[in-house]
Amino acid sequence: MIIAGETVTQIKRMVTGDEDALGNDVYAETPVEVRNVGIAPRDANGTGGNEDVQGRDTVTVGLTLLMPPGSQVSAVDRFIVRGELWEVYGQPETIINSFTGWNPGLPVAIGRVTG
Repeated sequence: MIIAGETVTQIKRMVTGDEDALGNDVYAETPVEVRNVGIAPRDANGTGGNEDVQGRDTVTVGLTLLMPPGSQVSAVDRFIVRGELWEVYGQPETIINSFTGWNPGLPVAIGRVTG
């Protein structure tokens, strides 16, 4: 069996119960190296990537990670992929074939905004 994919760093985040000065949750972060992750490009905002937001030209880019079966990813986790920090978009959901039970892995939508 040939294993392919790349190694990424998953930054697992958990709420500590504390809040910052603005009332936002404070997170404890634990980096975990994950091997054999498939990576595919994705249109992050449905408009081809560029938007004019409040007079600023922004670029939204996205990727889909195919994590190994059994991976646990929360909506607040972050990833370092190819040296860049990415945020999870939405709640990752496992795909399981209804007829065979085959589990190809956990698809995770990630993205980042610049500009």
